[in-house]
Amino acid sequence: MNYREIIDRYLQLQGHKALQLRAVLFDMDGVLFDSMPFHAKAWSQVMTDAGFHFTQEDVYMNEGRTGADTINTASLAQFGKPSTPEQIDALCKAKCDIFATYPETPRMRGALELVTKVKACGLTPMIVTGSGTPTLLDRIQSNFPGIFDEGHIVTSFNVKRGKPYPDPYLLALEKGGFAPNEAIVVENAPLGVTAGVAAGLFTIAANTGPLNPEVLYNAGANMVFPSVEAIENDWENLLAALTA
Repeated sequence: MNYREIIDRYLQLQGHKALQLRAVLFDMDGVLFDSMPFHAKAWSQVMTDAGFHFTQEDVYMNEGRTGADTINTASLAQFGKPSTPEQIDALCKAKCDIFATYPETPRMRGALELVTKVKACGLTPMIVTGSGTPTLLDRIQSNFPGIFDEGHIVTSFNVKRGKPYPDPYLLALEKGGFAPNEAIVVENAPLGVTAGVAAGLFTIAANTGPLNPEVLYNAGANMVFPSVEAIENDWENLLAALTA
């Protein structure tokens, strides 16, 4: 992978003279935490029980949406109408209840090392997630102590429109005081990639799920790595290209 060529194509497309990197915006589930298998299992079970055809692969394809968006998208596609607020609340609660019964998900392999390197080189690490569980902040602080502060985290509670809309990433830029050419995105899901690209950000995908890498490239990813650990292993070379 020729980092410099890829970066130059992005700069030309966006009309920037250079990347002036100040921040790295991380998705959470599937990037920082190896939690997507549990999310996929819980969502598939709840939606199937409610009469939807919703496989675990469907969960990966919809990853990044808010819970309400996930349910409404499936309802419109399969039944031709949006879900009621009552159904959305019930399904979201049922999904959270099931997810809470699973063991605590571990950090994604390489994630702690990567965010530590990001912070050590003077960049601001941020989190932009479609999740919004009450324990989210505690989980982040206990697993990534001293890395992320609350002012640099965007959750589903902060936006009306989640991924694939650019709103979560645009809000992250606003909260951090960054321009689009001053930050990059690390995502794992097609909708998250689409959101990052729509916000004008250089977007790197870590393919930590079951999807073909082409799905992530087709969503607009500038680069696709096979894992978070692969990004961490070559961070120094990637950083050199990003800051050249």
